Amino acid sequence: MTRPSWDEYFMDIARQAAARSTCDRNWVGAIIVKDRMILSTGYNGSIRGLPHCDEVGHIMEGDHCVATVHAEANAIIQAARHGVSIDGASIYTTASPCWNCFKLIANSGIKKIYFGEFYRDERILTFAQKAGIELIDMSSQKAGDKGRGAREQRSKGE
Repeated sequence: MTRPSWDEYFMDIARQAAARSTCDRNWVGAIIVKDRMILSTGYNGSIRGLPHCDEVGHIMEGDHCVATVHAEANAIIQAARHGVSIDGASIYTTASPCWNCFKLIANSGIKKIYFGEFYRDERILTFAQKAGIELIDMSSQKAGDKGRGAREQRSKGE
């Protein structure tokens, strides 16, 4: 077995976080890292204390479930709740951030976004460059497509 690089290691952990997602429409995990130390984690889930989408159904607008708080937002919120500075950090997320999450990431001071697959919104490509945020596409470095494997295990009840 080959020892994974730091980036592969952190993306693998983001994939594990995705397995905790409670919105079965899209399972995304995110971790925030600085100086090779994990500062915060997040996954797609309902508002704290409320029922989960995969238990009570989705609130749909267009083709999106809007009951879910996205993984990137939850990772930023967790850091804020615990007083952890993420200024200058990196975020590893299993899917590139949506526009709203990108804006949160940019304003939080995160400087690098590592993502496992591209998700819809090409505006982030232009605005990341303007904001001085580095985007790193790790889709070619999937370790056995672990994100898909986590979804398959969850859907089988394993």
